[in-house]
Amino acid sequence: MSGGILEGLRVVEVSAFIAAPLGGMTLAQLGAEVIRIDPISGNIDYRRWPLAPSGSSIYWASLNRGKRSVALALNRPEGQEIARALIARPDGAGEREGGILLTNLPAAGWMSHAALSRHRADLIMLRLTGNHDGSGAMDYTVNCASGFPVATGRDAAPVNHVLPAWDIAAGLYLSTGLLAAERARRKDGQGREVTLALSDVMLASVGNLGYLADVQVNGTVRPPMGNDLYGALGRDFTTRDGRSVMIVAISNRQWRAIGQATGLAEKFAMIGPMMEVDLDTEGGRFDARGAIFALLEHWCAARSLAEIAAAFEGSGVLWGPYQDFGQLLTEDPRCSQTNPMFGRIDQPGIGNILAPAGPLGFSGMERLPPRPAPVLGQDTDQVLAEVLGLSAAAIGKLHDAGTVAGPMPFDIPQAR
Repeated sequence: MSGGILEGLRVVEVSAFIAAPLGGMTLAQLGAEVIRIDPISGNIDYRRWPLAPSGSSIYWASLNRGKRSVALALNRPEGQEIARALIARPDGAGEREGGILLTNLPAAGWMSHAALSRHRADLIMLRLTGNHDGSGAMDYTVNCASGFPVATGRDAAPVNHVLPAWDIAAGLYLSTGLLAAERARRKDGQGREVTLALSDVMLASVGNLGYLADVQVNGTVRPPMGNDLYGALGRDFTTRDGRSVMIVAISNRQWRAIGQATGLAEKFAMIGPMMEVDLDTEGGRFDARGAIFALLEHWCAARSLAEIAAAFEGSGVLWGPYQDFGQLLTEDPRCSQTNPMFGRIDQPGIGNILAPAGPLGFSGMERLPPRPAPVLGQDTDQVLAEVLGLSAAAIGKLHDAGTVAGPMPFDIPQAR
């Protein structure tokens, strides 16, 4: 647990699914000690697909790398008391700074900020809700209301994407909010409850990208236009060998590079006068995209992906191949150990895999390597001894009473 720019920070996480676990893992990847507390049988995300042949959740392991796992009977007062002690334990001399809870589960009763603050006045609590009024929502129900599925595709039928964008953004907001509250506590000694609504993450993003203002100012709603880049030049093109590439120009330099690399510069130059648009502007290229795309379609269709890559190499063209997850892993050099973010880990129940560490790099510090996720309950005894100072005999009694649990065996493989 040593090293990293957040070394010395302790965070307790009580969570499920994506947003809060991602927020906790982001902090762990920066060196914080993150203790995830789960019910003894695992939380509702513990067996989420995809599964390894052992039945272990690849999903769960991927969102909890580098954390410590404690399994408690959270449905009992005794288990809740241990969780409270881990969350609200006062800092001792030379110990990690704690008193921080990260959660996206209902924070009521013993786990409310008011209840926990009675045991530690400077407690920081990061709490994710669905909507700002506390009502429930999840990425799929937030995304459908965002406008993006309606603006995606080529007709009025909504198109959902598989990326849980709002969960990911919320997780990063949670880690940012936690660090902001912890910095403020260093200055004034005050604890805080920091709340974040998943739907507010979506609303802020839609507003920050100008889509709400566009409706108010221009009275227009962005229509679906397939894979065309809105307001600039960009689209997907099919190669001779059946692959697809994205070609984009958002600057005059990139636009000229496309013409030079493809040999189409002279033909492109004819389009502006014919269509009475200025191709040295993003708007002009957008308005003339149909004619430009027709030339690029023919050029790409006559070449393989390898030939296009060779033509664009070092040319300044902004482009990339479309890849499925398998092609990303096996064909993209950025997804390999040549990238210092990646390393191999032995993940219990899953095997030896290539995994990313945190994407942030800090000058003068080595990036922490990726670390495997714990087995559920793997660190229960050690955390109770180190953090709460419980003796082996006391921990043994908690096991006998069913209040705590150690590492859980892998279940029989489930159908996928």
